[in-house]
Amino acid sequence: MPASFDADQFTQVLLAEALFYDEEYGALGHLGLIDEEARRERYLASFMPEDGSFIIEEATAWEDRAPDDEDEGIGYALATDSDEYAHYPVPEQAAEALLSLAREHTLQPSLTLLFEDEGG
Repeated sequence: MPASFDADQFTQVLLAEALFYDEEYGALGHLGLIDEEARRERYLASFMPEDGSFIIEEATAWEDRAPDDEDEGIGYALATDSDEYAHYPVPEQAAEALLSLAREHTLQPSLTLLFEDEGG
């Protein structure tokens, strides 16, 4: 009999996979946890090529423009500054922390592709 589906494990694997790094293209998976009520990023996570760790940061400042602007395609304010929340040696540990933060603060994920030469 197949094992029952584990939504938490599925979500953690998906979050860990989202924190990828492609050295050849300098591409990074950047995950934001979005506070839909406040309409802004609350936590940010990505791989740090400089030291090979995975970082989660807590947003401390946001874009000035209102997320209600019709030109705003994403519907929330992006963080412009943040404080380090934690570093992890492997993506699975960062994913576990992200899932915990999302549950605790009722946050939704948003994935963005960044390139190192764009400040990623």
